[in-house]
Amino acid sequence: MAQMTKQLLSASTSGRGIKVAATATPGTVLHTVPKLAAADLDEVWIYVVNSSTVDSKLIIEFGGTTDPDNQIEFTLPGGADGLYLVIPGLLLDTLAVVRAFAAAADVIICFGYVHRIIA
Repeated sequence: MAQMTKQLLSASTSGRGIKVAATATPGTVLHTVPKLAAADLDEVWIYVVNSSTVDSKLIIEFGGTTDPDNQIEFTLPGGADGLYLVIPGLLLDTLAVVRAFAAAADVIICFGYVHRIIA
């Protein structure tokens, strides 16, 4: 039977939010999957907030930087009215990286966690 543990995003300090500083690819690192066994996976959950008063575009580079293959695009409303779920438990395997960049630096903050699934 598989085991699952909850882990912080690798780029988070003590579970705190990660400010998206990058405005172009490659983006700010949010999570790097460690070297895992072949059948093991990280299930990634990411929530974001836009601290600006204006809408801002966010690009998540999920597992790579190729456009459009690895990019997930969002337009987040301004006004910091709460967290938006942008990565709902998508799976990645060994050494994959999740990055983000935005239209404006330092206004999008990412929070989240991973479920590490050990087969």
